[in-house]
Amino acid sequence: MSFGKNLQYFRQLSANMTQEALAEKLGVSRQTISKWELDAANPEMDNALEICKIFHCTLDNLFREEMDKRSDAYSRLRTEVVEGFRYVQYIVISRDPEADAIGRMVRCAAENGIANPRVIGWDFPNLSQEQVNVFNMHGYTAALVLPEGVNPEGYEIREQPAHKYAAIHIDRPFDNPFVTIPGAYRTLQDYMRTNGLAPVENGVIPCFETDGESMDVYIACR
Repeated sequence: MSFGKNLQYFRQLSANMTQEALAEKLGVSRQTISKWELDAANPEMDNALEICKIFHCTLDNLFREEMDKRSDAYSRLRTEVVEGFRYVQYIVISRDPEADAIGRMVRCAAENGIANPRVIGWDFPNLSQEQVNVFNMHGYTAALVLPEGVNPEGYEIREQPAHKYAAIHIDRPFDNPFVTIPGAYRTLQDYMRTNGLAPVENGVIPCFETDGESMDVYIACR
């Protein structure tokens, strides 16, 4: 673990706050921040507590954990307003539901003449413990974002209002998906906490991923 790397990580999460800006908030020199990040010195307790207030973190986060778990595959960590959209969805519960759910939405797009379809997806949480623990199943929802005027038959058309999301881009998400994708969610949660953003569960899709060779992960926030 490294206090210096953790401090640098929190600065980067906080809109790439510069060393100069952090030094001004703490009433110290930029050189002092540099020494801390090089692990050449540690802050006194009053400064450490002030750092916790600035970045909405704990002393354990700063000194005992390895916060910088971000992969080189991650980029474009940001907050953005996702414009409202119409969509249809398809849920699959199985041992490997993602491909089936996404495939169904891709076929729906082809059947309705949608070129370059935008497909998003998210985990479906409403499974019984028997399905999860005994049969090793999980659920996945894939959704097709509908262009104006397209109304596929046989599906309930839903609407998502415009809303603010924290988001991150992943290159090569499927090189090591069981590490890279959960890591992106953890990084987004760190980003939200550092910037005082609270997650939203109701009224919008709480979180989703885009489908493709690269991926963007979104978490709804206020």
